[in-house]
Amino acid sequence: MDAALREHLGISDAEPLTGGCIHRCYRVRREGRALFLKVNHRPLADAFAAEADGLAALRDAGARAPDPLAYGSCGGSAYLLLEYLELGSSGDYASLGRMLAGMHRRVGERHGWRRDNYIGPTPQANGACGSWQDFWRERRLEPQLELARRNGYRLDDVPVCLLLEGYEPAPSLVHGDLWNGNAGFVAGGAPVLFDPAVYYGDREVDLAMTELFGGFPPEFYGAYNEAWPLSREYERRKPLYNLYHLLNHLNLFGGGYLEQVRAALRLLARAL
Repeated sequence: MDAALREHLGISDAEPLTGGCIHRCYRVRREGRALFLKVNHRPLADAFAAEADGLAALRDAGARAPDPLAYGSCGGSAYLLLEYLELGSSGDYASLGRMLAGMHRRVGERHGWRRDNYIGPTPQANGACGSWQDFWRERRLEPQLELARRNGYRLDDVPVCLLLEGYEPAPSLVHGDLWNGNAGFVAGGAPVLFDPAVYYGDREVDLAMTELFGGFPPEFYGAYNEAWPLSREYERRKPLYNLYHLLNHLNLFGGGYLEQVRAALRLLARAL
């Protein structure tokens, strides 16, 4: 770690940690306290500001998430300093379901968010639109589809957002990037959420993504539905919401996701 950054943050020790795919991560000590530090190049400072904003929003809505302590830049580095939590991959999934449902009860006036942020390293626009259908088309799918075309991928032009015509869900606070790699459990099993891409939107987007890469255990879904039952129409909208994340993976990681994107478009075309 850069000596100037150590001095700027008052860090005495820094132990590199594995697991992140974008940033360099460390367990550090400051004034005897263990903290978690993310570091990257200075141009990524806004991504850390957006992450701190999202974590604060989750915490304000009653979810447990690491406390963002400081963020900014020093020399050529950007940083985000967080509360350190020792996390495991298994714990009380029913509690996680109830916590998520409670977080979704935090409702905004409109779909969108107070600032743009990021889905992984990809910019995510959050300006409010006149309807949920417009928001999902203009702020989510169209930017990813345009990026995919610029990256050389040929995709069918399917008016998938017609599936949202007339549908106006409550604008719930959503995590925005909720797969099993962005949830964990402290000792005793209590759940923790992290790495958010927050905005106010349809709560179903979070549930849909939990099912995209392997899914959570049944007790998570049972507890969520007991706290706030999902509509029977959720299953119809789920592929549309997950198309956004498949497109983002296609644009970030390449053609290995192309067939999944095309299969999702075919499925949605049949549902129209």
